[in-house]
Amino acid sequence: MARAPSFFITCLRQNPRTVPNSNAHIRNLTVDSKETNFITKEFRENQNKELSTDTTNQPNLDIVKQVCKIIRTIPRWEETLLSNFPSFNFSDPPFFRELLRQQGNVFFCLRFFHWLRSEYEFLPDLNSCNMLFDKLVEAKACKAARNFLDQTGFSPEPASLERYLRCLCEDGLVEEAVDVFSILNEIGYHPSIVTWNLALLACLKDSRNDLVWKLYQDMVDSGVTVDIDVATVGCLIQAFCNDGEASKGYELLQQLLEDGLVPDTVAFHRLIAAFCKTRNYGRVSELLHTMIATNRAPDIYTYQEVINGLCKNRKWLEGYRIFNDLKDRGYAPDRVMYTTMIHGLCKMGRLGDSRKLWFEMINKGMLPNEYTYNALLYGFYKVHDLEEAEELYKEMLNKGYGENTVSYNTRIAGFCLHGRTDEAYRLFEEMPKKGIVHDLITFNNLIQGFCMEGKIVESLYLLHELLAQGLQPSTSSYTPIIKKLCHVGRMQEAKDLLNDMQSRGLEPKGYTHDHIIAGLCEQGYAAEGKEWLIEMLKSRLKPRQNTFEKLVRCLSQSDRLDDSLLVLDFMFRIGYELKESICHSLVTNFCKVNTDYAESCLAEVLELK
Repeated sequence: MARAPSFFITCLRQNPRTVPNSNAHIRNLTVDSKETNFITKEFRENQNKELSTDTTNQPNLDIVKQVCKIIRTIPRWEETLLSNFPSFNFSDPPFFRELLRQQGNVFFCLRFFHWLRSEYEFLPDLNSCNMLFDKLVEAKACKAARNFLDQTGFSPEPASLERYLRCLCEDGLVEEAVDVFSILNEIGYHPSIVTWNLALLACLKDSRNDLVWKLYQDMVDSGVTVDIDVATVGCLIQAFCNDGEASKGYELLQQLLEDGLVPDTVAFHRLIAAFCKTRNYGRVSELLHTMIATNRAPDIYTYQEVINGLCKNRKWLEGYRIFNDLKDRGYAPDRVMYTTMIHGLCKMGRLGDSRKLWFEMINKGMLPNEYTYNALLYGFYKVHDLEEAEELYKEMLNKGYGENTVSYNTRIAGFCLHGRTDEAYRLFEEMPKKGIVHDLITFNNLIQGFCMEGKIVESLYLLHELLAQGLQPSTSSYTPIIKKLCHVGRMQEAKDLLNDMQSRGLEPKGYTHDHIIAGLCEQGYAAEGKEWLIEMLKSRLKPRQNTFEKLVRCLSQSDRLDDSLLVLDFMFRIGYELKESICHSLVTNFCKVNTDYAESCLAEVLELK
């Protein structure tokens, strides 16, 4: 007797993007479904059925074999075939079907088919069309099969369409696959759960989460969710991670584990990557232990995801510790992991450790690639060793790694670190002359370099050039210029640039507002600075302590003592301490009013603390 659908399944049927509570259990899931390719098996079964139907009017097999040889070996056979067999009727459907069986290459059959249509105005019967279509699908010729459907206008059998659908998924043509699902749904045919899973996976590989959820909604609407298996839920876990909702994916994983089911390692990898991105390393550790406990032992690629996540979040020391621990436990890091670690150590300025890994990698037979070279190249620039950097760059070119955007970006950033922006700009101008394109990083590196030297005009020119070339700017394109404009007191330009940035859908980082407030205080616009601070707090951005201190000093010097107390209140609530110098400034300005008022204000300050 079949078990009733669980609460978990019921919730998924109603809303695939809503996860039931953690007390629910997964039912009706199986662990034996696999991603298998049975197109060939079904095709042969279909062929056997069609063989039994051609029992009359059998064509001359000798002529079939002769024609097969001719169309396979003679380049322009269309010009002579009729003269070679003047009395033979090539448009006989049984003859064409026998040709399909005898000829191993379906594309020769397709060419013969087009010749028949042009020569005889051949109208193929349904069986012939199905046979040719199935053979095209078996050969995984998706585009040829699609063109065949467009040219003939015939409707394949539902089972043939399902095989075609799988073929589309394997070829990454996910939008067309979704269209075929719609056709099958219209005729009331329900593909197997394996086909649905193949489509979900194909959409994930193509980064089409929108189609993942559309397909799953179609599954819900057509009642297929009764058959969902562990592979389906594994796909949903990945989709949640792609949508930035790793917590929901994690809840689904817990539901599976409670029912004794375990998804494949890909689902674990996606969860680990997602939690690394949000810096939830406690959850990462828990997932690694779960993998080991459920016989999904983490491989080198799993740990590579962890190390990469740590390094991206500037936790290079933790990444380096895990890297060394892996080697001690017998794992063999590959070139990608070595490159990641070399890059992280160079970011920390630990060039000695980076070079040690460089030579260790070479001694293990892994030659550095262009990314490894660029990682170490940045390290030399970081420690101000330009001579070694240029020598390494020459070595990289001698090894056959051509000049490209990545290498130019590294050198431009290196020269900017040393204040040599003229040389950096020379490289920038040299790139298009060599056919090397500028990307966003090229512009951002140079903008930051110019701003460090106070070259605002040049920075603004680069920003306008970036936009003129159709590149999408980032916050790093604007922030250095805004900071420098605030520093020199050009506040209106800074605010205009911030507004332009936000109009493009870019959210400024918190310290961008800090620069604006600091600039307003320097210009004596204390009241406006206070309004910017309030807006910053409303947006849940945390101002720097220095921002509070500047604003308190500016407000008190402007005789806005009540406002300065309000800002102090905000400052204490966030957890900052009042420095002695600020306290002296407050006392001095309060005493200018009168001593009694100063005493009451100081008492209020102590209460705020």
